Amino acid sequence: MTGKAAPLVVVVKGWPRLSETFIAQELVALEQAGHDLALWSLRFPTDTRRHPLHDRLKAPVRYLPEYLHQEPARVWRGWRAARRLPGFGAAYRIWRADYRRGRSRNRARRFGQACVLATELPAATPALYAHFLHTPSSVARYAAVMRGLPWAFSAHAKDIWTTPDWELREKLSAEPAGASFGATCTAFGAAHLRDLAEDPARVSLIYHGLDLSRFPAPPDRPARLPGAPLHLLSVGRLVEKKGFDRLIAALSLLPRELDWRWTHIGGGELKAALAEAARAAGIAARIDWRGACDQPQVIAAMRAADLFVLPSRIAADGDRDGLPNVLMEAASQKLPILSTPVSAIPEFIETGTHGLLVPDRPEDLAAAIADLAADPPRMARMADAAYYRLVHEFDMDPGIARLSARLHALCGTGR
Repeated sequence: MTGKAAPLVVVVKGWPRLSETFIAQELVALEQAGHDLALWSLRFPTDTRRHPLHDRLKAPVRYLPEYLHQEPARVWRGWRAARRLPGFGAAYRIWRADYRRGRSRNRARRFGQACVLATELPAATPALYAHFLHTPSSVARYAAVMRGLPWAFSAHAKDIWTTPDWELREKLSAEPAGASFGATCTAFGAAHLRDLAEDPARVSLIYHGLDLSRFPAPPDRPARLPGAPLHLLSVGRLVEKKGFDRLIAALSLLPRELDWRWTHIGGGELKAALAEAARAAGIAARIDWRGACDQPQVIAAMRAADLFVLPSRIAADGDRDGLPNVLMEAASQKLPILSTPVSAIPEFIETGTHGLLVPDRPEDLAAAIADLAADPPRMARMADAAYYRLVHEFDMDPGIARLSARLHALCGTGR
């Protein structure tokens, strides 16, 4: 095939998002691998900051109506034009079946957004690729059916564990209008999706890895003496699955003689409740809530900290982490890691070797923090091992090469 292919359409939930650097990293790498991309976002940005990585993306970004009532004329035009598309009837039947099994405003909005997307795409669009298997994949799927185009998805964490199995099965099936392939970033998630797929080969395990060229070499960390102040750092949204409520309870159990401070980076809906819990526990003065930060600020905080703590757990609705990129980012700076054996975290951290994984109970977290604080050489050995594993087993390039090949095949531009 000769000539430049039309852009591959990438459907994302929101752009840009500070908490989704793994998506930005992937898309920038795909452009560097020769892909021409066009982003379509279901939501407008809410973060007031941007990572430098976001500014490296060359693809144009367009926003669909976030709520249908906000752009009624555009939605009306899209619906009228979509009805003339050859695949509209099939897409409408798929949506109606979905809506009957899961009635919500969100499901109604998905079809309206899909009508706008399908009718505003360039005529030569080769395919659609959605990040997240829930709402973005639904919009991409309906639009692809309307236009008679192939589509694929990348699944991560919440979208796997909070989407009904019937919906996952249909998006993974060949008919009606399932994805040509799906990529997911953990073996834990891949195993679940393959169990639901008619053909397990439709699901590829592709770790995000880390683009180490974006990070400085790890600092020369001075030997920390037992009894010296301990600076703890966590990076993650203040939501249930991150387990920060358990960590605050754990911090309140630390020995009186341990001199510690905890810095938290990230926004989230539980900020007020967690800050109040810290006040009630009498430890608020030891905590620095930094809020959302850009990548350079995060890395600077990692270089200044002594121990990275991510107490991930399974939320009441089944939501959980996959393999959080912040663990690899901490490893890139040889920052020792304490986390939990939830989901795919053990795929990167073998407890006792690359870091320490303990149950998310406050007493277990507190005991682990105290033990590590008393044994700086052990922390340093594990940090060295995690850095070595990151460099040799979790580099970004192999995964991007595999994903690039699948996307070229999806678009009919095989290389």
